[in-house]
Amino acid sequence: MKSLVFLLLVALASAKVYQRCELARILKRNGMDGYRGNSLADWVCLAEHESRYNTRAINRNTDGSTDYGIFQINNRWWCSDGQIQSSNGCNIRCSELQTDDITVAINCAKRVTRDPNGIGAWVAWRRYCQNRDLSSYVAGCGV
Repeated sequence: MKSLVFLLLVALASAKVYQRCELARILKRNGMDGYRGNSLADWVCLAEHESRYNTRAINRNTDGSTDYGIFQINNRWWCSDGQIQSSNGCNIRCSELQTDDITVAINCAKRVTRDPNGIGAWVAWRRYCQNRDLSSYVAGCGV
């Protein structure tokens, strides 16, 4: 049990939590500004409300599925963690969504938005970002 607690603490201690502007610049460099009609501010808002910009964020859902990483991408539909049957639409392991290099997470988020629900697939975006002035999410970032 002590080993498990230690490993959990090491994992939490090594989590990358991006700063708002740092994330905005990375997302812009990776083509997220305007991707499928979504602004850079949409993506920053989504990441804040899904994970607080934390690459190691995990959320276990009431339906038995789990969301991973900075964008909280679900294992039932988009990645495989070996825990439940997965469609694995991004063809990745869920652990790849939890690295400090968020390139895989960005590419998977792009894949999610190509589905009919688009960015609306994220509950947090619908609840906190949709139809709102999001300019504060990129203000002062120089993007």
